[in-house]
Amino acid sequence: MKTGSYIINSPLEKFLSDAEKKSFDEEHRKRLNYNIGVYDRKLQEGKLRYSNLELARRRAANLKYKALSKLDRTLVEFETNFEKNGGKVIWAPSEKEAQKEILNIIKKADAKIIVKQKTMLSEELEINDLLQKNRREVYETDLGEFIVQLAGEKPYHILTPAMHKSKEDVAKLFHEKYNLSMDSTPEDIAHFVRGVLREKFVRADVGITGCNFLIADPGAVALTENEGNGLMTLSFPKIHIAVVGIEKVIPTLEDLDLFWPLVATHGTGQRMTAYNNIVFGPRKPGETDGPDEMYVILLDNRRTEVLKMKEQRRALSCIRCGACLNGCPVYRSIGGYSYGAVYTGPIGSVISPFYLGFRDYNHLSHASSLCGKCTEGCPVKIPLHELLLYNRNESVKRGFVKWPWKIIMKGWNFVMLHRWTLDKTGAGLKNSFFKVFFNKYWGKRRTLPRIADKSFKQLWMEKYRNN
Repeated sequence: MKTGSYIINSPLEKFLSDAEKKSFDEEHRKRLNYNIGVYDRKLQEGKLRYSNLELARRRAANLKYKALSKLDRTLVEFETNFEKNGGKVIWAPSEKEAQKEILNIIKKADAKIIVKQKTMLSEELEINDLLQKNRREVYETDLGEFIVQLAGEKPYHILTPAMHKSKEDVAKLFHEKYNLSMDSTPEDIAHFVRGVLREKFVRADVGITGCNFLIADPGAVALTENEGNGLMTLSFPKIHIAVVGIEKVIPTLEDLDLFWPLVATHGTGQRMTAYNNIVFGPRKPGETDGPDEMYVILLDNRRTEVLKMKEQRRALSCIRCGACLNGCPVYRSIGGYSYGAVYTGPIGSVISPFYLGFRDYNHLSHASSLCGKCTEGCPVKIPLHELLLYNRNESVKRGFVKWPWKIIMKGWNFVMLHRWTLDKTGAGLKNSFFKVFFNKYWGKRRTLPRIADKSFKQLWMEKYRNN
């Protein structure tokens, strides 16, 4: 990739370039601050429904952590019960295996039209590109996803795919693609898209959804949404494929009583989302709708690499509400595309290095102010700002730190362990040293702090010597 006369060769360089560009884009900041500001107000209203939100968060965190600690048994329990219900479970260790299985199902059914509910996992698997390359028609049915697909873009946010677009941008897009009026309101556009998609639902051969929770005890798939497109995606087509990360499993149906309200409140500020579906498998005799065949593709794709980590495994408890993104000052400045990964914001900065490779993506764990706002807002109490520090330590252990930083840290370690190096060095020499070694890393737009002429120790000694 080129930017001006400068060739970008690495994910880090691209990240720095894109982040700088977006940080100084006033219109981009305005849109994100407005949209997230609306979310913040809704979130505060939604939290009022809880008499003890902290207790609910603790219970959810403990339940998810226990589920992760016995993931192997819980997943086998889900597989056994789901297949008893008539469904089929396919284990996919990698992205390529999952793509192969999805394509096999579609080719075997000779499916031409595929409809999709919003799912970040399908972005991870690049399902749209896969199907289009194989000459299939694929349609996103979530309004936000439909907009970014129409624009030839990727989702900007885990929960709000078109957060970066204004209503004027969307009206212009539909004018260009469908010749709608430039003055079309959001209601006009939603009504138009509804008409377009109804016809696709009726003609679709295969429906693809994600999954909010796999429920082990009854062998069921839980989906929560606001538009009803997920319900139609699994009801109209004869074949339903649910693509699911292995970490999504929970033990019992009763656990949804805890998790669904937390997703709704922290995702959109609602008491409950509009449509909550529990799918127990393909259509049974006597049922009027639903798929004839249903597949659940359980994806690992390096999730077990995160599971191996003593601390970072907590990140797999994420319920994809997007609260950490909305609270993060870095995300609010640089936006979603700058990360160069499917999963963005604080949660993405923890898990993406494992999914995409620590060598090229360990810089994401440094894209944080460590203010703790993400941890404070997480409904399942993932200590995200702490996990970012563990990731930074992991990148050091794996040898992915450049030599200048190694020298600086070794020097700093020596100074901190030998007090005389501070006491015997004058302020002028200290400032010169900082200017030479730290000025570049401090950033060209920030002023390097100046060390005072006298240290605290010197001031203290003078005060009490005089007394």
